[in-house]
Amino acid sequence: MGLFPVSPEKEKDLLERMSKLGIKNTDFEEKFIRSQGKGGQKVNKSATCVYLKHLPTGLEVKCQQERSQGVNRFLARRILVEKIEQMIKGQKSEEQQKIEKIRRQKRKRSKRAKEKMLQEKKRQSAKKKARSFRPESNDLE
Repeated sequence: MGLFPVSPEKEKDLLERMSKLGIKNTDFEEKFIRSQGKGGQKVNKSATCVYLKHLPTGLEVKCQQERSQGVNRFLARRILVEKIEQMIKGQKSEEQQKIEKIRRQKRKRSKRAKEKMLQEKKRQSAKKKARSFRPESNDLE
């Protein structure tokens, strides 16, 4: 078993990303804090929340997503690596791009765009109504 209680592939992927960015485990300051919220007695007794600080950049992360300290250690590192990667590349992470795309999709249309869309719908509706009109068969006799 590796450093963290996750699949070897996930751990390997994280360690590769860290080595690409030149991040070592010694660059981190790691503390364990008692979690808060759901989880009941287990959470109240054990320090499962992980606080991780990357000393060279000063970036900090707190992770208490899971009830296991080992998994939280892994997740905190992964989040921190993403932040450092984003800082180095100077671009938005895939996660943020997805969030912004959803935000754009949910955003309200401007008044002008809404009016234009409604006009097009009315035009299409009129077209369809014109197609359906047929004179009665007994009118022709």
